[in-house]
Amino acid sequence: MMELGLMAIGAGLAIGLAAIATAIAQAKIGAAGIGALIEKPELIGRILILLVIPETLVILGFVTAVIILSTPR
Repeated sequence: MMELGLMAIGAGLAIGLAAIATAIAQAKIGAAGIGALIEKPELIGRILILLVIPETLVILGFVTAVIILSTPR
């Protein structure tokens, strides 16, 4: 029973810490992107790509959590 609890804590940390890191990165990228967008509106495509890239961190955290929870007990 203790193993299941530790696995749940590990999975929660994998998703939670990845989400916090992504939020911090997107906040900084978004602020810089808006400043760049005001000066050069043609950069919208690049800015959107830069905003989407940190989301892969949350996806990797989710995959890690699934792997942790799917290991046999």
